Amino acid sequence: MTENVENLILERLRRMDERLGNIEGDMHDLKTRMTAVEEHVGGLFIGITGVNNRMDRLNERMERIERRLDLSDAR
Repeated sequence: MTENVENLILERLRRMDERLGNIEGDMHDLKTRMTAVEEHVGGLFIGITGVNNRMDRLNERMERIERRLDLSDAR
């Protein structure tokens, strides 16, 4: 009887070990994918910053053109 119980316990522990191994593999994959997502988001922020800088420069140029042509109310 005790041998049967020991075999059942060992079988359960093997299954748990196998499932934990699967979970570890899945977590490794998720961490890798999350790192890629974070890198892409960082790249997007850099791209947006560049666009904002260009928009600021264009805005300054437009204001200067409006002042030169007296199209602006504010002086």
